[in-house]
Amino acid sequence: MKLTHTLLLFGILLSYTAFGQTHNAYYQTLVNQVSADQLESKLTSFANFGEKQLGSPEASNAFNWLVDLYESWGYTSIEQHEVNAWGESGYNLIVTKTGTVYPDTYIIIDGHYDTINGPGANDNGSGTAIILEMARILKDIPTEYSIKFIHFTAEEWGLIGSYQYVEDIVLPQNLDIRLVFNIDQVGGIAGDINDTITCEQDEEFPSSNNSQSSLFTNQLMTCVELYSDLETNLGEAYGSDYVPFQEEGFVVTGLYEYNESPYPHTSEDTLENVDFGFILQVAKATMGAICHFAVVQEDMSVNDANFDQVQIFPNPVDDELIVQSNSAKISKIHLTDLTGKILWSSSKVESEMKINTSHLPNGVYLLNLMKGKLSSSKKIIVQHK
Repeated sequence: MKLTHTLLLFGILLSYTAFGQTHNAYYQTLVNQVSADQLESKLTSFANFGEKQLGSPEASNAFNWLVDLYESWGYTSIEQHEVNAWGESGYNLIVTKTGTVYPDTYIIIDGHYDTINGPGANDNGSGTAIILEMARILKDIPTEYSIKFIHFTAEEWGLIGSYQYVEDIVLPQNLDIRLVFNIDQVGGIAGDINDTITCEQDEEFPSSNNSQSSLFTNQLMTCVELYSDLETNLGEAYGSDYVPFQEEGFVVTGLYEYNESPYPHTSEDTLENVDFGFILQVAKATMGAICHFAVVQEDMSVNDANFDQVQIFPNPVDDELIVQSNSAKISKIHLTDLTGKILWSSSKVESEMKINTSHLPNGVYLLNLMKGKLSSSKKIIVQHK
């Protein structure tokens, strides 16, 4: 749950497509794998451990349960980071999935698993269950960027777990973090209308990372709208585990419930008081966003048969990329960077298209081909001589 904040931010409802982001058919297949039963099962187990304060047997049991789940899915890079405060100790859990193109650059998706004064079904069982569902589905799905799934302890004691992680690990190891994506208290209120999620951007000092946070948060809002039934509210990032990263200049974003529950930090923060339908929609939005931020690589075998007459060359390319569609009947082509920003697009597809790449920096790009409801993405490497 968020710590007390002295500023009031009036959220505004936004509905737009940011930076040329479009719906990705392959991402949708992963979003469709998000399971209501899996989420409810994980959240039920989480709540059944009881109150999970730092140093308690309940927190230790929850930590071991988290480790067992990741091991059962086949993850091998599983680290525990010891956290100490006021004579008590516990562990942060860090699980790493290695990227295929940028193995040393990380997308962090995090949430705290400690609770106070109750079982914490909403705060933060909801975020914990969603992170677990992302990890379950993405285990064998290649991503361009590495992903760290992090479960922090001692958030309820003043963000101690995340502060110590940044101080002990992030700064000494000079970790290259593309984005910190925090999920905290996204359970809604049972019986209420929960149809909006707050997407949080950095508006605090230092201001050097604020513009990038705004960019990523706008992209997050678009992902929510593309892959879930939820509306979006723009809010300020404060009082949760992204703060220690933000203070060191890292780029952050996050999700937090718009319809704020009165039950966190009480014995009434139970399964009966959360909205499982809302949690499912938040999880779907999160999956779409993670696919976008970490750049999931499409399983080309799914759609390639429909595009096997398309020839793309040269690759790597210097100044000009040639796309020959022959009789493939491609309806639209666009070239994007890895953030999803459209750099070139054409809905008038000829048998041979020439795309000027001379102005693009060296790097990896995606050429997206559309044929009716089918789509396929090809990785393009720009390498100037």
